[in-house]
Amino acid sequence: MKIFRMPILSVLTLCLFGFLSFTLYAQDSLHSTTKGSAVTVSNNNLRIDYIEFSAVDIAAVRNFYSAVFGWQFTDYGPDYTSFEDGRISGGFAKAPSVSGSGVLVVIYSSELEKTKDAVVRNGGKITKPPFNFPGGWRFHFTDPSGNELAVWSENNGVKK
Repeated sequence: MKIFRMPILSVLTLCLFGFLSFTLYAQDSLHSTTKGSAVTVSNNNLRIDYIEFSAVDIAAVRNFYSAVFGWQFTDYGPDYTSFEDGRISGGFAKAPSVSGSGVLVVIYSSELEKTKDAVVRNGGKITKPPFNFPGGWRFHFTDPSGNELAVWSENNGVKK
């Protein structure tokens, strides 16, 4: 009997360790997608963080995506609403019309000014210089093919 006790104890210990590790990982993942808080941990630096769409009618898109996909919305006045789909966040900005795809991919950077310099240095063009918005600061740029994206940060990158 002693021969089997050690392996069973070892297996139980490994199972418990695995369960605890998964639980801690899952809790950490939940904290990084909590509604209303931006993901700013270093492993998300320079990754797609937010998707923004243009919309002619904010109420209509809010109603559509809420009804079809169950997205949750937070309004920021009549011209902007943000959404949470349970995995990624995004928003809809009021526009007189929607041209092209109407989507703005927004990338998070912990160093806005440094990232802006890297965009220009590597052939991108700044289409909207850094500006303040309710979540922090951001700028827009086009890549060498003409695709428009944006980069945001909690601060403008200026050392105080």
